[in-house]
Amino acid sequence: MTAFIIGRFQPFHKGHLEIIKTILKDNDHVIIGIGSAQFSHTLTNPFTAGERYLMISNTLEANNIKNFYIVPIEDVNSNPMWVAHVESLTPPFSRVYTNNPLVKRLFYEKKYEVRSLPLLNRKSWSGTRIREKMIKGLDWKDDVPETVYNIITNCLDGINRIRELANTDEDPI
Repeated sequence: MTAFIIGRFQPFHKGHLEIIKTILKDNDHVIIGIGSAQFSHTLTNPFTAGERYLMISNTLEANNIKNFYIVPIEDVNSNPMWVAHVESLTPPFSRVYTNNPLVKRLFYEKKYEVRSLPLLNRKSWSGTRIREKMIKGLDWKDDVPETVYNIITNCLDGINRIRELANTDEDPI
C-alpha cells in the first residue's frame, strides 16, 4: 500500500523523520508532499521547495529509507479542488496521514482512508519553534537530523536568511 503525507517541512525535523518511519511500518511506500511549494524567503516559509526536497531526500537516504517519493505541491486556493490537484501531481495512494482537520475532511470526503499520528516532542520538534531558536541564537541542532543541520548551515546560509527575514524596516510603536 502507498501512503501520502503533506507538510511544509520548514525545516524537516526529527519529528517528521519519526513519523515517516512509523508510516512505513504499515505501508510499502510513502509519498511526501511538500506543501506551499510556491513559497520561500518568508519568515513562515524560509526555504524553497528544492531546498526542502534536498533536506528530506538526503535525510531519508542517510537513514537507509528508499521507498519514498517527494512531490512539491503548490497551494490551490479552492478547497473543493485541492484533493484533485494533489492527485494530479502524485502517484496513486490509498491512505493519507495528517493531523490537520481540514486536510482530514477533504480526503475523507473523497473516500480516502485517513489516519492521524501522535505529535512527537512538540516542545522542540516544531518548525516554528526551530525557526525561533535560529533567530534567537539558541541551540536547535538536536531538533533536526544532522543532514538537515549541515544543509541549513553549510549550503544555504539558512541562519542568516532567517534572521534577515525576521528584521523589519518599520518604526517601532
